[in-house]
Amino acid sequence: MSLFEQWSERAYAERSEEEYNKFWHEYLPKEQSNYEYILENKEEAIEGSVAKLSEKLGMDPVTFTGFLDGINTSLTEELDIKNLTEESNIKLSIDFEKLYYNMLDAKADWLYNLPQWDNILTDERRKEIKKDFNRSRIVINDKKIGRNEPCPCGSGKKYKKCCLNK
Repeated sequence: MSLFEQWSERAYAERSEEEYNKFWHEYLPKEQSNYEYILENKEEAIEGSVAKLSEKLGMDPVTFTGFLDGINTSLTEELDIKNLTEESNIKLSIDFEKLYYNMLDAKADWLYNLPQWDNILTDERRKEIKKDFNRSRIVINDKKIGRNEPCPCGSGKKYKKCCLNK
């Protein structure tokens, strides 16, 4: 069974609410610690085998694969998460603006409010990213068709005499 399959089984197994909360309360501080390290050492190339990197970041390889699944869409070159093994060599080349945006999308306020962001993105840039994020969530409905306007079906009739009556 692949590391990703093991992670999926571990993370999304059916369990009681108490067990669910316990699992995520153990995982989330490890995840936060990894992000703190990554943000503090933004110039450091994070590369090596999954086993070595997971050990370096204080996680077992299966849990680290779950972390990689979360950060994958923020990488400049996404990993093939489903086929990772402990021996797989990986490089985490992070697009920090995309990472910040994805943290907003995940509603992970404990991550996008980390003080380490101050050395990476200015307050102004973070506000711009947040504004872009909020703008992407606004639903814009198409213009309503007035009853006396030409029917959008192309018949040449007024909307009230054509498709409005269907």
